[in-house]
Amino acid sequence: MSQGTFLAAPEQGSIASVTLWSVTVAALIVLLAIDIVLTRRPHEVRMREAVTWSVFYLVLPLAFGAYLWGAFGTTVAVEFFTGYVVEKSLSVDNLFVFMLLLAAFAVPPELAQRVLLYGIVGALVLRAVFIALGAAALQSGTWAFLLFGAVLIVTAGKVLAEALKGQAHQVDIDSMRSVRLLRRLVPVTGGYRGFRLVVREQGRLAITPLALTTVAVFATDIVFAVDSVPAVYGVTEDPFLVFATNAFALLGLRALYFVLRGALARLRHLNHGLAIILAFIGVKLVLHWAHGIWAWVPEIPTLASLGVIVAVLITVTLTSLRTDRTNRAGRNDRHATPPAGEAGKGALPGT
Repeated sequence: MSQGTFLAAPEQGSIASVTLWSVTVAALIVLLAIDIVLTRRPHEVRMREAVTWSVFYLVLPLAFGAYLWGAFGTTVAVEFFTGYVVEKSLSVDNLFVFMLLLAAFAVPPELAQRVLLYGIVGALVLRAVFIALGAAALQSGTWAFLLFGAVLIVTAGKVLAEALKGQAHQVDIDSMRSVRLLRRLVPVTGGYRGFRLVVREQGRLAITPLALTTVAVFATDIVFAVDSVPAVYGVTEDPFLVFATNAFALLGLRALYFVLRGALARLRHLNHGLAIILAFIGVKLVLHWAHGIWAWVPEIPTLASLGVIVAVLITVTLTSLRTDRTNRAGRNDRHATPPAGEAGKGALPGT
């Protein structure tokens, strides 16, 4: 097969041929199969294992971006890297919700990675559906850019309002309709049964808490897909690049969870940053729509978008760590300093 055949785009506006799509999807299936093998035996993931796989899934998109750079040029590579950064930042927020769900359902540590794998597979399937719908909407007219932009701006306002009120990253499983419906329709076992989702007890079928957790994870996947797909369409209109950025961002989440689970709670300002990023991309989409009608309306270059997104993420990370350090220092001071008038009580002279 010649390089020209491999790189030829069958549709205008897409860099990918049928072959490139096939190779990418096949590679994705292989990587998911490897994840299934790794999670076949229940075990608690150690830091060394998690870091190794996290590095692998970080090198993978870098290598793919380098390939795009050499094969299609700078513009395509910058669009891929920008979309990847956007999706990775949004997936970290997704990861935090997964962490809260695992805690709410009291998932045993040795089963956590299987739940995360279910969540990643569900997210990939849902985002593939939303990507196809988004591509169809874009082909029907430029109004889709205005719609996507409006969705992101409204979402950004909601995320920021929740973050300012301190309501971000809260999970109430009893209020989830999908969980309530399952509990009404099917009996739930009193405890986990390994990887099993459905068991037969006392002559009737019952679902395990693992099944409830999986359904809850899928429900959150739908919410995040609604935000993430329009966000990356604000970076590139190519469905292949949209799919690739989502796939690479999601693949490493299982390992990244075990690396970051201790640090996720310290990212206090993450949602503030995500709100800014979503609003920025929303404005970018609205300007792109307006530029198609009025040529004098400026557009935001993709490279500039990458710079803004990276700057926001670095800023909220630094401010989060600083706030966490300040709060810890304040707690230590309160514990170390006894109340006024109590300093000498219980102390022996000369001690």
